[in-house]
Parts: sequence; C-alpha cells; structure tokens
Amino acid sequence: MPFDFLSPTKQRLGRWALAVTALAVLSACADFTGIVPSAKIWDGKSLGLRPSASLTANTQDIKIPSQSPWWDAYQDPQLSQLVETALRDNPSLRIAQARLARAQAFGDATDSAGKPQLNASLDMTRQRFSANGIYPPPLGGNVYDIANLQATASWDLDLFGKHRAALDAAVGQTRAALADAQAARLLIASQVVRAYFSLGRLQAQNASLQRSLAQREQLLSLVQERVKAGIDTQLELSVSSASIPEVRQLMEVNLEQQALTRNALAALSGQAAPNISSAKLPMASSQTLADTPAIPIDLLGRRADIAASQWRINAALGDIQNAKSQFYPNINLVAFTGLNSLGFDRLMNTGSDQWGVGPAIRLPLFDAGRLKAQLRGKTADLDAAIESYNALVLEAVREVADQIASAKGIALQTTQQQAALSHAQTAYVIAQQRYQAGLGNYLTVLNLETAVLTQQRQAIDLAARAADTQVQMIRALGGGFTPETP
Repeated sequence: MPFDFLSPTKQRLGRWALAVTALAVLSACADFTGIVPSAKIWDGKSLGLRPSASLTANTQDIKIPSQSPWWDAYQDPQLSQLVETALRDNPSLRIAQARLARAQAFGDATDSAGKPQLNASLDMTRQRFSANGIYPPPLGGNVYDIANLQATASWDLDLFGKHRAALDAAVGQTRAALADAQAARLLIASQVVRAYFSLGRLQAQNASLQRSLAQREQLLSLVQERVKAGIDTQLELSVSSASIPEVRQLMEVNLEQQALTRNALAALSGQAAPNISSAKLPMASSQTLADTPAIPIDLLGRRADIAASQWRINAALGDIQNAKSQFYPNINLVAFTGLNSLGFDRLMNTGSDQWGVGPAIRLPLFDAGRLKAQLRGKTADLDAAIESYNALVLEAVREVADQIASAKGIALQTTQQQAALSHAQTAYVIAQQRYQAGLGNYLTVLNLETAVLTQQRQAIDLAARAADTQVQMIRALGGGFTPETP
C-alpha cells in the first residue's frame, strides 16, 4: 500500500488529492467542439441606420415626455383616463404581469440552488427485521422501534459556473419578461389612443354628413319647386331625390363604425361601455415628421420588444454555458448531525448522537450522447433567439420607415387638399354673393356647398391619418421606453 507509512490523516488527504487530480484530468476530456451557433446578429449600419440621426430632434409634433406618459401630451383628460383605465384593467396586461412574476420566481429559485442548504428531518418507524436478513438475532425476526432525528447541510460548489450560468439565463428571461410587459403596455396604450382618434374622426364626419343631409334636402325642395315651375324635369328631380338616401346610408355606416369603435375601446379598457361624450381629434400637422432625414441607430435600444429579444439572447447564452458545465464534475459538500436509536425511548440517551461530513463528487463518463444533444439543443435555441432578434429589428426599421413615408405623403396630400378646400370655399362665397345680388340662383349655391362639404370631410380624414401616423411613430420609437433592472 503506497500510503501505509503515513498517518491516517495524511493518508486521507493523499487520497483526496489523488481524486481531485483524477477529476481534473477527466474534466479536461470534456469535448463539445463543433457545437457552435451559426446565426449572426445584424448591426444597425447594415440596415441603413445612421448613428448621428435623431428623430426626436425634428419631431415636435410627436411628444414623448421622459417623465409623464406620452398620451398626456394631447392634453385630453378623457383620453388620458381611458388609457390609464386600460393599463390598469386590461386582461392582456395582467397576463404579462403574471408571466413577469413567474420569471422572477424562477430566477429566485435558480439563485437559491447555488447557496448552502439546511434541512431537518424526524423519522419514527416501527419495523420488523427479517430473520433471514443481514441482522442476526435478537434483531432478526423481531419488531423494534427506530427513531432518527437529523439535520443535514449541503452546498453544491459552483466550481465550473453551472449555477452562475443558470442564474444568468434566469435573469435574462426575467428582464425579457419585464420588457415584454412594458411592450404590452405601449401596445395597449397606442391602440386606445388610435381608437379614440378614430372615434373623433367618425364623430366629426357625422356632423359634416348631417349638414350634407340638410343641404341635400334643401336642394331637393328647390328642384321640386323648379319642376312645378316647368324649369327642371323629372330627370333633375330623380337625381336630387337619389342623393338623400345616399347621404343617409353614409350616416348609417358612420354610426355603425362609431359603435364598433366604442366596443373596441370597451374591450381595450376592460369596461362594459366606456362613457365617451365627444372624442377630440387633434389637428396637428405632420410636416415636421415628414422632414425627418433618417432612422436613428439608437432605435435598437428604444423599443421594449427589441430589448426583450436582446435579453432572450443573453438567456440563451446562459443556457449554453450551463449545458457546457454539465460536462464537468459536480462537487457537493454534505454534513449531517443528529440522533439515532433503536427504540423511541432511547433517542435522547447518551450515545445516540451521530454525525458525518464529506464531499460528494459526480462526473459523467458515458451518457450515450445525452449531454452533447442537450448542448446542440441550447445552441439551436440561441440561433432561434438571434434570428428572432434580427427579424424584429428589420420589422422595427420597416415600421419607422413606413411612418416616415406616410407622413411625407400626408403632408403633400394636405397641402393639395387645403388648396382645393380654399378654392371650393372661394367659389361658394362668390356664388352666395351673386345669389344675393340677383345674378345667380340658389341651386348653384347649394351645389358649390356640396363641394365644400366634401373637401371638409377629406380634411377630417387627412387630420385623422396624421394623428394616427403620429401615434404609430411613437409606438415604433418605443414610446419613451427606458430599460429597467428587475
């Protein structure tokens, strides 16, 4: 025996040193070469983003306050109340909050796995020992009471970073869940604001349609008088009569859309029927937004959904490190102390004490490829997380580019429409003046007023599109999102 000439203590230390050396040699044999991710993260420059560009520097119309909610910039208390109610009562947000709480709980559980554990147990058993077993008489063949009171402490040493990698993955998932919850809040808020502005557009259109109906009825009455006087024929009368059901049909469509929009607001805000008296439609210009020169590269850090995707990549990296650590030894320090006796009445007697201490070392030697398959799976998860991030960034860039393009189009359309409205109003005023001077008939005045009302409804539509574009741009830019540490 190589250690016979040493003391028992030195012999034990020598055996432990030999075991540790053997484990280190075996750990060096852990092989996971060739298992690497294939996906690459796209950078901002490859997508045409400019580091020096700044959207908010040229978008005074799009107010994203750093301290107050962005929807308060519209200065509409009714709208702010709707949004706040939706953010408080919407079930989708509660689901997101529940997922966040679950992720936080999982992170806490993962964190505790790498810390010392202490447990206590009390076992009291009445047992018959086999007469043909390992216990000779008088134990064998008789019934005895066995009592065991014990406290056990253990500590799984994280020598190869297994617990740290698992904790990194859990933290990544928790932060991703937090960012998801913030992205859900922004989505709900933007949907409420867009629906509210849509209701404002419909209400403004309804007022214009009511004036159109009154104007068409006046026109029909005038044509009827002209037919009686023999000036007009049944053709003009039929044309004038048909215009009234046409306007009434548009009014019914408008009322239907108002009801559907109110239902959408009710569902978003978690109410049976939100009390909305009259929704205001902001008449902000989209010219400032249309002048935006480029998309900023810091867009990648402004959006909660992109931040969540980034944290999922970090979580996937932690999972890979955890999978690699499974190839290495697992060392667990265990100690116990307590009392054990044959017979319940002797448990507290002198001599019933027992204790033990020592390490438990486990190393996978042959697992039929299980660990490598697990590592390949985690690597595939990382590839999926990276490609999901790339797709999300591409979609974010498209959303911002679409809103810039729409804003430019709306600005040009608004310029032309305002010119058309101005000409229609001028012609209408001139016709009124000619009628009052006895140089024209009232039929011409009513026909020109129809053109003015048509242009006014187009102006309402363009204003609603401009407001909707602003809200969508706010959402595309993250709505003032700032990353937070859970």
